[in-house]
Amino acid sequence: MENEVKSLNFIEEIVEEDLRTGKHDGRVLTRFPPEPNGYLHIGHAKSICLNFGLAKKYNGKTNLRFDDTNPVTEDTEYVESIKKDIQWLGFQWNQELYTSDYFQQLYDFALELIRKGLAYVDDSTAEEIAAAKGTPTEPGVPTPYRDRTVEENITLFEEMRAGKYKEGEKVLRAKIDLANPNMHLRDPLLYRIKFADHHRTGNTWPIYPMYDFAHGQSDAIEKITHSLCTLEFIPHRPLYDWCIDKLEIYPSKQYEFARLNLNYTVMSKRKLLQLVNEKHVEGWDDPRMPTISGLRRRGYTPASIVDFCERIGIAKRENIIDVSLLEFCIREDLNKTAWRRMAVLDPVKMIITNYPDGQIEELEGENNPEVEGGEGSRKIPFSKELWIEREDFMENAPKKFFRLGPGLSVRLKHAYIVECHDFVKDENGHITEIHCNYIPNSKSGEDTSGLKVKGTIHWVSVPHAQEAEVRLYDRLFNVENPAAEEDFKSTINADSLKIIPKAYLEPDMANAQLGRGYQFIRLGYYTLDTRSTKDQLVFNRTVTLKDSWAKEVKKG
Repeated sequence: MENEVKSLNFIEEIVEEDLRTGKHDGRVLTRFPPEPNGYLHIGHAKSICLNFGLAKKYNGKTNLRFDDTNPVTEDTEYVESIKKDIQWLGFQWNQELYTSDYFQQLYDFALELIRKGLAYVDDSTAEEIAAAKGTPTEPGVPTPYRDRTVEENITLFEEMRAGKYKEGEKVLRAKIDLANPNMHLRDPLLYRIKFADHHRTGNTWPIYPMYDFAHGQSDAIEKITHSLCTLEFIPHRPLYDWCIDKLEIYPSKQYEFARLNLNYTVMSKRKLLQLVNEKHVEGWDDPRMPTISGLRRRGYTPASIVDFCERIGIAKRENIIDVSLLEFCIREDLNKTAWRRMAVLDPVKMIITNYPDGQIEELEGENNPEVEGGEGSRKIPFSKELWIEREDFMENAPKKFFRLGPGLSVRLKHAYIVECHDFVKDENGHITEIHCNYIPNSKSGEDTSGLKVKGTIHWVSVPHAQEAEVRLYDRLFNVENPAAEEDFKSTINADSLKIIPKAYLEPDMANAQLGRGYQFIRLGYYTLDTRSTKDQLVFNRTVTLKDSWAKEVKKG
């Protein structure tokens, strides 16, 4: 029990204390409030796991609320992608809600503040308002419109609602304290005029609430108990509390935690959108993107992402997480779940000269040797001609090269021991064929040859091979903190995608399942691409078998 208490993060400690004291009537209701202006990324996954995980742990619920207060950047495409991502991660929301559901209620709240003398319509330009706010060390000064009467403010605000004024002509501001050290409390904007079609309300509303006015009030309307935000919202919390207090509505509480910062990537939606619009990537779901849809297409599993979020934990201080931890989590998961298959990406033909012409054997291999029972097995055809990896043969092999070369022997995975006795080159000196003899009584599982070899290589039968395009994905950026560069796009890794137009795979890969992980033996973890077709199979590399970047860092 003591260990359990020690393992609580600071938000869980708050929740447990609230439950102990009966605060919020012993309820836990969290919310995940994305703005539908882009696709979710791995940073959002942390927030999803926190909000939904917290509710699950304490028998509570989580609302999905779309913060749709900016019609210019929002779209139903993003709404649908967000819902898909949350469900794919294994979570289900209590209610699907939208801030736009509350537009009338928020408008009424604004009128209430005006009636209380706590809000006013300001005709100043954005530049004039910014100048009048002062600086962190100097107080602001009132604009000429701060002392309008309640009646005048009500009339003007109702006229704003009726669409009488142009964009930027008037705004509604809270009347708080122009000398407050917190700049967010120096008469912040509550409403602005915006003539744009909203994805749900169309052109019904020509005015839209600002985030700081919509956020806390939406929480209060839903009776959210624990409103979890990232650290940059700490200065916003006093305004969150001020609005709730002055409107005398449900006392939802905001708590802040450190956002996820990941090296070798960018997390800004603006920068990600730039990558998409300027076609540096294929789209939001490009497998090099840190979006949940990109990670899914690359072959990441929900379990690996949830595990990653649990490992990094919830903290009050910002830190940078090494992307190699995310890669470790997917390797851990795929090692236990991925089906093993053989694939040859850089092929050279091997001919077993003493193997009977026309003979085909059906060998057997477990789908997953990490699981008891192997999750079944598959038949692997074996013939006289095989594809092997070019790097598994060396004409002049060094002493500790335990693969193929003249006079060297190796075991073929699931099959026989072979010994190389010859090879063929073309006119350019490239090796085109390797000739071997096999040892008939050395078959895997039935070996009576008594021979010992140190190396095992993979292969694919030439007449049975399934052709496929294979895409080798790597990190999109080649510096740890691309966002800190003057032009983050200048640090894009030129080798982040290599395409192998024709690789050879085991024949049963013609029926590869979308969403399943495959370990191409000795090569890495792969998955069937969502754009793959029966006529053109495409596989994406999820991650290498080992962390190749660790070597590069050591070298540097």
